[in-house]
Amino acid sequence: MKKGSKTRAERTKILSFVPTGEYYFNKGMKAYHRRELNKALKYFERALQLEPLEPIIACQLSICYTEKGEYRKSNELLHDIISDLDPRMIECHYFLANNYAHLGLFKEAYKHVTTYLEEDEFGEFSEDAEDLLELLELDSDIAVDTLYEQDELIQRQDDARGLLESGNFERAVHDLKGIIEDYPEFWSAYNNLALAYFYQGKTDQAAETIAEVLSKNPGNLHALCNMAVFYFYQQRYKELDELVIGLEKIRPLLNEHRYKLGATFALIGRYHEAYNWLKSLQKSGFEGDSGFYYWLSHAAHHTGHHSTSQHAWKRVLELSPEKEGSEPWEENVDQLDGFENHTTSILKKLKSNYSEERLFGLFLTSVSKLQAEILSHADFCDIEDLSLLEKLYLAEVLNSNRDTTIQVMDEVKNIHAIALELYGHYQPINSVTSGLYLTWFTVAFNGLRDGYNFKNHRAFAGAVEQVWHRLRNEKITKKDTCEKYNVSSSTLTKYMTIVESYLV
Repeated sequence: MKKGSKTRAERTKILSFVPTGEYYFNKGMKAYHRRELNKALKYFERALQLEPLEPIIACQLSICYTEKGEYRKSNELLHDIISDLDPRMIECHYFLANNYAHLGLFKEAYKHVTTYLEEDEFGEFSEDAEDLLELLELDSDIAVDTLYEQDELIQRQDDARGLLESGNFERAVHDLKGIIEDYPEFWSAYNNLALAYFYQGKTDQAAETIAEVLSKNPGNLHALCNMAVFYFYQQRYKELDELVIGLEKIRPLLNEHRYKLGATFALIGRYHEAYNWLKSLQKSGFEGDSGFYYWLSHAAHHTGHHSTSQHAWKRVLELSPEKEGSEPWEENVDQLDGFENHTTSILKKLKSNYSEERLFGLFLTSVSKLQAEILSHADFCDIEDLSLLEKLYLAEVLNSNRDTTIQVMDEVKNIHAIALELYGHYQPINSVTSGLYLTWFTVAFNGLRDGYNFKNHRAFAGAVEQVWHRLRNEKITKKDTCEKYNVSSSTLTKYMTIVESYLV
C-alpha cells in the first residue's frame, strides 16, 4: 500500500446521512428568501412529510402556497394547524383572512381577521390585519349579512364548477338549477348549466339556456363564447363563422373577459386571434391559472412563437404536473393516457363530497399504472373518512393486483367487475366518458343500499352504456349494444329498467 493511502481512505470514508425535517426546512427557507418558490415548496413539503406534527413547517408551507396563488391548499394547512397542531398560533387567522379575501370569500375573511385582532390586538400582523378589515368594510357598501350571502353564492358556484370539471354532469345540473332558482340573475350559473347540458349531449337544452341568457342579458360574453364552442363541436361552421365575425370586434376591458375570449379562439382553432389576446394579457402582468398558460402555449405553438409556447408550457407543468405529455408540439395528443394515469385527477376525486365520485376515484386507482404512487401519496384520502362501502371497495382495489387474504363481499367484487367490463370498451377515460363511469357508480351505490348483488356483469355494463347514451341523446341501437356485450335484447331491456330505477 502506498504511503498516505490510509489517510486518503479515512478522508473519503462515506458517512451515513439521514436528512431530517429541520434539514429540509432550512433549505426551504434559504430558497424562499432567494424567491425560488418552486424549490422552497418542494423542500417544505418534504420537511412536513418527515415531521407532520411540526406547526412551524406547516405554516411556512402554507405561506409558500399563498405566494404561488394556491390559496385553498394554504387554507387546508392553516385550518389543520389551528384545529390539531397548535391552536395558539393566532397568526394563522390573519393568513386565513388574507387567503379568503383573495378567493372572494369575504365572510370567511371577515371572521378570521376579527378573530386575529381579538386574540392578538398588538401582534406582529395587527397593522396589516386592521388595513384588511378596513378594506373589507370599505369594499362593501352593503351590510356584512349581504357579504355572507355573496360568500354562499360563490361557494355554491365553485362546488358546481368542481362537479362540472370532474364529469359529474347530473349533479352539476341539479346544483346549478338550484343556484338559478335562488339567484335568477346570476348569469355565470346559466352559462355553466349550458355547458353541463352540452357535455351530457343535451344540445337543445344547452342552446335554450344560452338563448335565455342572451335574451335577459344581451351581449353576455361568456354566453357568446360558449355558443361558439357548441357550434365548433357540432361542426356548424357557417354559424360559427358568423358568430366569430362578431367576437373579433369585441374589445373587453376586464381581464376575465379577455382571457375567456382568447381561450375560446384557441379552442376553436383561431390561433392568431387567441395568441394576440392571451399574449397581451401576459404582457400586462396577468397571472393566470394553468388553463391560461395551456391555451397560450397552444396558440403560440400554432402561430410559430415556439419560445413563448415552451415557456408557457413550463408554467403549465408547474401548476398542473398531470398535464405532462400533452404538449402542443406532441403528435397524437388525443391518444394520451386518460384520468386513470393522472395522479392529481384521481386524488381530487377521492376527496370529493360525493360517494359515487370517490368510488370512481378508487376504480381509477385500480387500473392506474401509477397505483403505487397514488396509494402512497401524501394527499391520498384519509381511510377513516371513507364509508364502509368505500373501504370495502378499496380492499377490492388492493386485491386486484396483489396476492392477499383480505375478504371482500361478493356484491363489491361484482361492482368492480362491471366497471372493468366497461373499461374494456372505454379507455383511456376522458372528461366525456367519465360520465359513463359516474353513471355506473351512482347505480351501484344506490343499488347496494337496497341489497342488490349485481351478478350479471355483461348485462349491467351493456344496460349502463345504453342508458348513458340515451341520456346524452346519442342514438345507439340495442342491437349494437347486445352484440358488444353478448346479451339478448330481452335481457338488456330488463337490466336497463333496473339501471334507470337506481338513477332516479
